[in-house]
Amino acid sequence: MHISYNWLKQFIKLDITPEETSKILTDLGLEVEGLTRYESLKGGLQGVVVGHVLSCEPHPNADKLRITKVDVGTGIPLQIVCGAPNVAAGQKVPVATIGTELTDGEGQSFTIKKGKIRGEESFGMICSEEELGLGQGHDGIMVLDDKWEVGTAASTLFNIVTDDVFEIGLTPNRSDAMSHWGVARDLRAGLLQNPAHHHNNEIITPSVSKFKVEKRTLKVDVVIENSKKVPRYCGVTISDIDVRPSPEWLQNRLKSIGITPKNNIVDVTNYVLHDLGQPLHAFDTAKIKGLKIKVKNVEAGTKFTTLDGVERILHEDDLMICDENGPMCLAGVFGGIKSAVTENTTSIFLESAYFDPIVVRKAAKRHGLNTDSSFRFERGIDPVITEYALKHAALLIQEVAGGEITSDIIDFYPKKIEDHSVFLNFNNVTKILGEEISKETIKKILVSLDIKVNSMSDLGLGITVPAYRVDVHREIDVIEEILRVYGYNNIKTPSKLNATISNTSKTDDFKVQNISANQLVSQGFHEIMNNSLTTPAYTDLTAHLKSAYQVDILNPLSTELSVMRQTLLFGGLETISYNINRKQADLKLFEFGKSYHKLPSGYEEPKHLALFSTGNNVAESWNTTQKPSDFFEFKGYINSLLERLGIQKFHSQPVENDVFSEGISLFVGPELIVELGILKKGLLKSFDIKQEVCYADFKWDAVLKMLSTKIKYTDITKFPVVRRDLALLINNQVSFETVYNLVKQVDKTLIQEVSLFDVYQGDKLPEGKKSYAIKIKLQDANKTLTDVQIDKIMSKIQKQLESELDAQLR
Repeated sequence: MHISYNWLKQFIKLDITPEETSKILTDLGLEVEGLTRYESLKGGLQGVVVGHVLSCEPHPNADKLRITKVDVGTGIPLQIVCGAPNVAAGQKVPVATIGTELTDGEGQSFTIKKGKIRGEESFGMICSEEELGLGQGHDGIMVLDDKWEVGTAASTLFNIVTDDVFEIGLTPNRSDAMSHWGVARDLRAGLLQNPAHHHNNEIITPSVSKFKVEKRTLKVDVVIENSKKVPRYCGVTISDIDVRPSPEWLQNRLKSIGITPKNNIVDVTNYVLHDLGQPLHAFDTAKIKGLKIKVKNVEAGTKFTTLDGVERILHEDDLMICDENGPMCLAGVFGGIKSAVTENTTSIFLESAYFDPIVVRKAAKRHGLNTDSSFRFERGIDPVITEYALKHAALLIQEVAGGEITSDIIDFYPKKIEDHSVFLNFNNVTKILGEEISKETIKKILVSLDIKVNSMSDLGLGITVPAYRVDVHREIDVIEEILRVYGYNNIKTPSKLNATISNTSKTDDFKVQNISANQLVSQGFHEIMNNSLTTPAYTDLTAHLKSAYQVDILNPLSTELSVMRQTLLFGGLETISYNINRKQADLKLFEFGKSYHKLPSGYEEPKHLALFSTGNNVAESWNTTQKPSDFFEFKGYINSLLERLGIQKFHSQPVENDVFSEGISLFVGPELIVELGILKKGLLKSFDIKQEVCYADFKWDAVLKMLSTKIKYTDITKFPVVRRDLALLINNQVSFETVYNLVKQVDKTLIQEVSLFDVYQGDKLPEGKKSYAIKIKLQDANKTLTDVQIDKIMSKIQKQLESELDAQLR
């Protein structure tokens, strides 16, 4: 937001520099992000002076050039070569001396340098209006009035306006500061905290005492169909106006804050918007069919062309300003082209209103519009000044466009928007601020913020907050206001630091998350954090998600962010796609987050840990062979994480989630804790991912329930481990898990490990068969195993496999 220093001085007397003003505003919470210089004429004619042409002689080498001697007040006349046909001795002319930077009427800058023109030296330039940027005249040089003294700076001859402009990073809650008046109010409060500026305590507001109705010859009737959407609506007609360019003072005010002047009527509405914070709109009354305005909703699908020439399809919830022929304006957002003010307009209906912020915001978002008007309406403006701003604008229009007020003011205000009351406890102020502020200081700060003190006791203050402070409704809001005006820098840093030692369990969520994150990072994973808002279109990618269970956002920023996510999967795939498109294809990612569901039993927000792995498992190197990440390596990460968390006894089942082409689900008893597998190619294609992606979804709430605070340990045995290998010929449908369970059943005490180290399938084996090579490790914690014991166990294993699986030793 841009705020003009000169404009601010219309509201408050300032005896401080723009730089000092910037610091005060920043301390108040209106952070000044930049301070720039505005000049109505770029360069401000610096280096241009009044010169007196002493002589003018023909150029010896050019018929159309003249060699002049010009006195510029330095005591030494300058020789200047000039090509203007109207240059003559005795004239007073503007002279650009060497080093002067000029900007012509087209905005092109150039610097005056010493030079030679056709062999004759020239030490400056006698300027035309166009060369000075003062007009379009280029028939010859600009001849000045004889009254000006030689050497006078040209900037004093012309009305060159300079200003300093603050660029303020306004936070969304400070709708009260979206105008020069609002910033001036805050500045007054800040200045009152400095004893050197106590005299600067009056806000000067524009007077509307001269407003009067000259005639009652042009009345426009107004009908409001929904007072909740339009709590207040004012309007008045002004006739016999002359639409033309605005006077220079008005144009310079708007230009200083980056607004291009249009015409005097539109410029006044823009001026009042930035002056007082009240958006206005002017309708050409000749284009209001039936001289009757209805503020209402129209049918969905109605077409409406806005001022930018774009035809828009209206929504049934869009609030429209209509006449008998249809919509004329999208209320609070953008005007329509059919009722716009043009140079042929002679009378207008001037609107000043307070529209419901939610209605305006939704309409602006629906149509992708962000105007100065909608910016203010959707954050909440001051409902009290609606009529006052209208009168102020009407008087300004009469000043710059003539005309007469030809109707009484229409003021639809069925239910007054009241100020709100708050009780402020002094003890709470001290508790929040960390130090005690005197009661009189608190009272003075509140009064400087237009907050009325109704009562005062030893306990606290009964106060009334004005309606325009939409961000101040609670006691804590009032304390925040006191703090920002008192000054964060004025709160002393304590020399003593108090802290409470927290007693937390080892299985607290945040501790387990940190343990898990450290484990994953050590294995090459990177943590990601995706938006919890997503698109409802993702529910179509899997039958596992139900659109009926999704949580819809009431005021979505866009369709793509209109629901809460039901899974962390799609956010992770968006991240993978984003990185692959930027040549980062080898990825291992994890994310902690919640999914959101609207179930028949109520809302649920289960927590998850999502893991993703894709691309090569190691970076390319001269001494390392690249190998793509695969399911078994990915499963190893899951197993190691569960082991790190102390979850070792789990079993697997085929996964039932349709996002996987193949995968497994891990259970502890009946509780599902992890789903993992390889994602379907069709799903990956929706994200333009052409490489394999492994995905795991930890049901984090279930994982936390499985954790124990008991520390389990075993001694390192001093007795040796014995290894035996078996090569088995088994049926293709037999899984290793089945083999593992049968072997472990033989002797759960002595059989320490069963692992698969080779699989063979080929035409050298009988049809329907495959070969498993398994490793079995045996160990007794109390003694060395004998050959007799080992052979006995291996014999039992062989018989178990033969009887249960029809396995054969190879």
